[in-house]
Amino acid sequence: MIDSDFVDLLARAWRGDETAWAALVRGLSAVILGVARSHRLGDADASDVCQNTWAALAQRRELRDPARLPGWLATTARRHALRVLEMRRHEVPVERDRPDRGPAPERVLLIAERDAVLRQGVAALPGHQQRLAELLLRDPPATHAEIAAELGIAVGSVGPLRRRALDRLRRYLEARGYDHP
Repeated sequence: MIDSDFVDLLARAWRGDETAWAALVRGLSAVILGVARSHRLGDADASDVCQNTWAALAQRRELRDPARLPGWLATTARRHALRVLEMRRHEVPVERDRPDRGPAPERVLLIAERDAVLRQGVAALPGHQQRLAELLLRDPPATHAEIAAELGIAVGSVGPLRRRALDRLRRYLEARGYDHP
């Protein structure tokens, strides 16, 4: 495109001509993306800079010298890129699990979600199986002798009851998208 093309397209775009906007964006986005990438921004940030630069032009509605549109876009893109870099300086990265700080927030949320589904699964177990699961989930877990006494069954029956309860719980969790490893 030559300078007079920019002036004409820009005037038509500001009058609401979508085809003119599309031609400007198609013809000049490479300029904006080049500026963003020269600041070593990733693809997502470079796309944001490009979008914000075009939005700034759309809101402006006039330029002192419309023939200098590519330069205006490059300057505006540079300012947006520098803002992104400045914001990045102030970001605090989320740290992974650390012994002195505990688990990362994402992990805490995932664990809480998993635990809630597990509690729902235990609540869905029938009588003796539900009570057995509750006893196993205690800290520390109940022994087989304690479980047998609590449920009024023989100690030798605890293992098979435990297996049936865990199998039923596993099926419950799998049905909800929690596959076992």
